[in-house]
Amino acid sequence: MSKKLRNHDEIVFEQMQNPEMAKAYLDVALEEYEQDGDIAFFLEALRNVVEAREGMTRLAEKTGLNHQNLYQVLSPEGNPELRTISLILHHLGYRLSVQPIQS
Repeated sequence: MSKKLRNHDEIVFEQMQNPEMAKAYLDVALEEYEQDGDIAFFLEALRNVVEAREGMTRLAEKTGLNHQNLYQVLSPEGNPELRTISLILHHLGYRLSVQPIQS
């Protein structure tokens, strides 16, 4: 019996179907942003969750955001406004929150 190998993206997208896994993934990406100040990793993680859970087209329809702008906002060069990030997260079933820094 032969075992089919799956690539990394397939595994990540499968895991993003689980809301808790997607939350943990986004949390790690946000922590990385806090450490190095480069938002590209967080935007890539958010884009991966969008693609796995909704798809860009469906999310654009649900949020009223322009499809092409959504791709641009979630690109490594994207510079989204806080309200755009909040809107995207809301439609994925999440919200932004503030937490104390653990020492």
